[in-house]
Amino acid sequence: MRILIVDDEHDVKPLFQQRFRREIKSEEIQMDFVYSGEEALEHLKKNGHQNSLILSDINMPGMTGLQLLGQIRKMYAPPPPVIMMVTAYGDQDNRRSAETLGADDFLTKPVDFKLLKEKIKALSL
Repeated sequence: MRILIVDDEHDVKPLFQQRFRREIKSEEIQMDFVYSGEEALEHLKKNGHQNSLILSDINMPGMTGLQLLGQIRKMYAPPPPVIMMVTAYGDQDNRRSAETLGADDFLTKPVDFKLLKEKIKALSL
């Protein structure tokens, strides 16, 4: 499974690489990292449907994760990639907006990596 992680915080990359080192080493998972919504759209245009899961932060400067979600849903013909929104704010407004725009799941920071691995495993079945 190829995962695109979109987050303006650069410390996310080593954290995810450490938490998924076994899965990366065994090549069960490949991870791509970008640091803005705009970079994510460019990455997706270049790489097409290679990413089967997108984890996107909601609160980013420039294009927000919610704006990115809307753009991705417009770009892809079915089946689109699975999109999980990640935010430090678990408020209901963000959750409703993400669901309305077509988010498949919603995670709160700090990310519960055990739960995330279970969700990824369920997607792989």
